[in-house]
Amino acid sequence: AATGPDAVDLEGVVVTAVPLQDGAEALARPVEVLSGDALDRVKSSSLGETVSRLPGVQTTYFGPGVGRPIIRGQEGPRVQVLSGGIGSMDASTVSADHAVAVEPFLADQIEVLKGPATLLFGSGAIGGAVNVVDGRIASSLPEQPLSGRAELRGNTVNGERSGMFRLDGVNGNWVLHVDGLVRDSDDYKIPGLAKSAEAESDGDEPEEEAHGRGTLENSAVSTRAGAVGATWLGARGHFGLALSTYRSEYGIPAGAHVHHEDDGHGHEHEEEEGHAEEEGHVRIDMKQDRLELKTGLRDPFALLSSLDVRAAHTDYEHVELEGGIPATRFSNQGWETRLEAVQKPFNGWRGAFGLQLGKTDFAAIGEEAFVPSTGTRTLGAFVVEEKDFGPWKVELGARHERVTLQPLGEAARDYDASSLSAAAIWRFDEALDLRFGLDSSERAPTNEELFAAGAHVATRSLEIGDRKLQTERGQRVEAGLHAHTGRFDFSFSAYQTRFKDFIYLADTGIEEAELPVRLWTQADATFTGAEAEARLHLLDAGTASALELRVFGDYVHARLDGGQPRTVEIQVPHGDHNHAHQVVLAGTGNLPRIAPARIGADLDWSWAGWRASMGA
Repeated sequence: AATGPDAVDLEGVVVTAVPLQDGAEALARPVEVLSGDALDRVKSSSLGETVSRLPGVQTTYFGPGVGRPIIRGQEGPRVQVLSGGIGSMDASTVSADHAVAVEPFLADQIEVLKGPATLLFGSGAIGGAVNVVDGRIASSLPEQPLSGRAELRGNTVNGERSGMFRLDGVNGNWVLHVDGLVRDSDDYKIPGLAKSAEAESDGDEPEEEAHGRGTLENSAVSTRAGAVGATWLGARGHFGLALSTYRSEYGIPAGAHVHHEDDGHGHEHEEEEGHAEEEGHVRIDMKQDRLELKTGLRDPFALLSSLDVRAAHTDYEHVELEGGIPATRFSNQGWETRLEAVQKPFNGWRGAFGLQLGKTDFAAIGEEAFVPSTGTRTLGAFVVEEKDFGPWKVELGARHERVTLQPLGEAARDYDASSLSAAAIWRFDEALDLRFGLDSSERAPTNEELFAAGAHVATRSLEIGDRKLQTERGQRVEAGLHAHTGRFDFSFSAYQTRFKDFIYLADTGIEEAELPVRLWTQADATFTGAEAEARLHLLDAGTASALELRVFGDYVHARLDGGQPRTVEIQVPHGDHNHAHQVVLAGTGNLPRIAPARIGADLDWSWAGWRASMGA
């Protein structure tokens, strides 16, 4: 699941995101793992870019400072980003220009669960989950009393200067941890102009004068991160705490962020001419502080082999600076707790069950805040079971959760979401196995889908939420195979997910204050896709050097299956009043903003501690 001739053996890699912590290759559900040298080779300044060369995984992009994972065409509130098995609790799902507050350079391992992960992590993972394992709270005693690593990196395309360190020390039963990172980069160098000819024809001033040639203006990034942790490890239990901080200031490239100003009652816009230039560059100043706790017992009761608790409290905030002046402030304060109990084997069945509780308070303040302050509470319960039947391994699971959204000044809205899952592996022989999966998952709508009402500068549109949205339901079927020989490895998966009441952002065909109006709405939809990866070991890793060729590809097609066009009435904000419109929404056709099909290749070489790679 990672590039490189010395990529780790997936059978031996424990996937910490699942309660039974099986090896990656032993799981029937599709999962990819990056760790060791394979992770070091692909680490980037954003989490999305770091995992983007895995089959079926791509990244959003809103400048070098922003990149959130896309899994099989699903993104945003359908892909859960986790740190140590607990949600990141930032604001990255609210807008495309909001970064993930998780630092991949400090990761020990990154786990990507493809397809619905709602059983474990709730409705926000209906498209998948990405778990970053950082080791700040130790899971075992290190072999050495003092260990660590340090790294320096540079990049010529943007003048990047990065440095990180990590130290782990042992004192009796205690493990102490400290890490830190500093990263600075300048504007990206690019060939030609940053703006297209179409953008120039819209009336902007000439590119050479406004933004220059050969540079993506306002794309510089500055990041600081660090953490301290302490863990006590005993014969029958453990307890650990970690405190981390993350600071990042990044630019939104020129032309990507457009200022919008309400018109009020008047319809005179002459004085707004040249307003964008007056606003200056837009930069985002982001910070997050996080406290994590992990504790557990081995053999706590007669029927349980382990009982574990994970919890985190997060204080997140970012300010959008326009010309250096604070404009809009987003904050998200919250906590999440997971209780997981692993049962002792019974008649060959291995299983786990648990509870997940969480609460977040989101707020947006400023002239460009398009989503109201909203509190969200989540309570979920889940169970997973697995058993071997000769050459077959079967995995079953179920979950139910209640999500409550409380917007400021309005009545609370409650949603129930249930999920069922079945997956199996048929081991034809040691070199070949077939994999099958069936899922039924549900997702509650988010606050922006329900309550958005205003200009969303990241999408250059005016977004309108729908307070009548229902729970989204998806049913997935998947089949795949894994083949392993001495010099050749191959994996392939094909899947289809049919959604009932899929929530998406639809174009209405109307404009308000020179912005296209888009409406959050629902219709049936189908996602169909496939992904494949092949590895050819050209030189054996056991010899003095190793050489490996990797080829991968993925494809996803998403279409609406809603039938006949629908006519809806909407109220569009306009200053201190609304404009009423009647719009017709298509019932069929391709869904917008779906990741494109692609094919890529990597060639990796290593020898005596040296390594090199190239890819396209």
